[in-house]
Amino acid sequence: MLAGINPVTRVAGLILLTTPLLLSIDIVSALVALGCTLVAAPLCGVGPVRLLRRGWPVLAAAPVTAISMALYGSPGGAEHFSLLLIRVTDNSLHLAAAIFLRVLAIGLPVVVLTVGVDPTEVGAGLAQVLRLPARFVLAAVAGVRLIGLFLDDWHALGRARRARGLGDAGRLRRVLNQVFALLVLSLRRGTKLATAMEARGFGAPGPRTWFRPSTVGARDAALLVVCAGVAAASIWAAVALGAFRLLGA
Repeated sequence: MLAGINPVTRVAGLILLTTPLLLSIDIVSALVALGCTLVAAPLCGVGPVRLLRRGWPVLAAAPVTAISMALYGSPGGAEHFSLLLIRVTDNSLHLAAAIFLRVLAIGLPVVVLTVGVDPTEVGAGLAQVLRLPARFVLAAVAGVRLIGLFLDDWHALGRARRARGLGDAGRLRRVLNQVFALLVLSLRRGTKLATAMEARGFGAPGPRTWFRPSTVGARDAALLVVCAGVAAASIWAAVALGAFRLLGA
């Protein structure tokens, strides 16, 4: 379903979908948006297992934010527990549930809509659709691609240490040494990449041509309409049921 949709359109759709959800801290709007996301995820090629595997940081962050809101949220209603600055009340528990669902409703669409996005396609969209400066776009794409090499470099450094008999003794010292080595390696690689890009004319002034054309069409417009519709339906449901709370007030 997402095949052929411009990466810039996906980002715009995320903005349309998630920004209105920041206006209110209630359970209803978050439930509606989360339900729509879970229904649409398989249609976008993200099944339950893949959603759990890719979205585990969101799933881990949601209960943490909910617990902090339950302990330190705005008090109101009956008080269930109190200790120093901690006050667990009906209102703080309601806010905790709303925050828990809202983190999922905002984070999981990001997981779904960014699946299969290639950094090169993102760069092409930024330059050709949003008309951002080519120098900035090319540098950003190159930087993102280098980030993906950090993990491989980290494992390679660890294997090199073990091959030299250094082992895993003194974990803190080992981590610090590997971090410094990774920093030096990254600086050297970045310098070589910058020199190579300049030698190939990436820093030359004037308009550039692009190997991959980046365009928008009917599918992109449909995605924006769906995202805006989900956001509007979520807010409308909260207002209709009297659950809308502007910024949790």
